Amino acid sequence: MSFSAFDQAMMAKALQVAAQGAALTSPNPCVGAVIVAGEDIIGYGHSQAAGGAHAEIMALKMAKAKAPGQLVGATAYVTLEPCSHFGRTPPCANALIGAGIDRVITALRDPNPLVAGQGLARLANHGIEVAHGLLAEQARELHKGFLSRMIRQRPWVTVKLAASLDGRIALENGQSQWITGAEARLDVQRLRAQACAVLTGVGTVLADDPQLNVRELAVSRQPQRVVLDSRGRTPHAAKVLTSSGGYTHVLSGAGPAELQHFHSEQSCAVQLPLCDGELDLHAAMAYLGQQGFNQVLVEAGGTLVGALLQAGLVDEIILYQAMTLLGKGRGMADFTLSDLADQHRLTLLEQRRVGADQRLTLRLTQPHIAFAQATAVA
Repeated sequence: MSFSAFDQAMMAKALQVAAQGAALTSPNPCVGAVIVAGEDIIGYGHSQAAGGAHAEIMALKMAKAKAPGQLVGATAYVTLEPCSHFGRTPPCANALIGAGIDRVITALRDPNPLVAGQGLARLANHGIEVAHGLLAEQARELHKGFLSRMIRQRPWVTVKLAASLDGRIALENGQSQWITGAEARLDVQRLRAQACAVLTGVGTVLADDPQLNVRELAVSRQPQRVVLDSRGRTPHAAKVLTSSGGYTHVLSGAGPAELQHFHSEQSCAVQLPLCDGELDLHAAMAYLGQQGFNQVLVEAGGTLVGALLQAGLVDEIILYQAMTLLGKGRGMADFTLSDLADQHRLTLLEQRRVGADQRLTLRLTQPHIAFAQATAVA
C-alpha cells in the first residue's frame, strides 16, 4: 500500500509522541498514537507505565474530550500494532473498533506471540481498513529494545564507555574519576534513566563501589541494577545493594548458601551456569529478557566489556571521549584476536559535542545487520 505525505507526517508525529514515554513503559514498548479526523489531529498519546493506559486509549480519551463527534470515520496512526489480548489492560483493538475508527495505520506488526498480527486481523474483520509498514525503519529504532526481547529473547545491550583519546578508561592504578567532564556525566544520567537496567561486573563494584542509579535528574522510576558476580564476591555493604535506587539482581555461579545474604526487599541473587569458570553471559542475558528488560546499559571495565563483545552480546556502544591523553592505563575492552579479519567493526551513527567532550554512538555492524534482518518481519 502506498502512503501519502500526510500519512507520513502523522506517523512521524506518533513516533515523536511515543519517544516521550521511553523511560516509563518497560516491560511494555513505548508506543505512540495519533488520531486524525480529516486532516485535523483530534487526539494523541503515548503508553503509560505498565498497568496504565496504552497509547491508543490515551489518544481516544483526548479525542473524545476534544471532538466526540468526529471519531467515527477517523484514522488512527499507531507505532506498533494494537494489542488484541487481555493483559494488564483490555485489548486496544477492541477500543478502536468501539470508537468507530475507520482506518488504522501502524508502523510495525507486534512480534509478541500474544498479538503477532491478530490485532490487525481483528480490526480488518470489523471492516476497518488496516495497513502497516509506514516509517517502519524509524519505528524499529524506537522499539528496538522490545523487538530484541520478543525476537531474540534478550534485551538490547548498550555499552557506555568514557575514555581518553588514546583509549584509556583508567590509569594503571585504576584511578578513573574523572576523565570526562560534568556535562558528559549528566548525559550518562539520562542514559540510565532510559534503561530498564544498568549492568556491571563485580570487578567494577570492588574497584569503584558505584551506585548505578539516576541522580541529578527527576525520574518517575529508577532502572534496576544488575551485578555479574561469578563467585559471589559482592560486599554486603556495596552501594549497588544499599543505596537508594532500583532493585538489584546479583547473577552468580555461586551456590545458594553463598548467595543467601543477597536476598532482601531491595535485592535478590540468582544462580546461573558457569562457562570456563566465568558466568555464562548468554544465560545472564536470557534471564534479563525473562525479567522483562527491554534495554540494558552496561557500565563496566574492560574485562566484562571484552567478554560481552566476544560473546556477540553488544548491540551498541556510546563512547564519551575526552580531549586528553593518559598514556599507559586500562583499555576499553580486553579481548584477543588471532586475525585482523575478526576485528569488531563499528558503524558510526552519531557524533556530537557534550561539553568539552565528544559523544560517539556506534553500532556493532554485523550484529546490527542480523538484528535488522530478524526484525524485518515486524
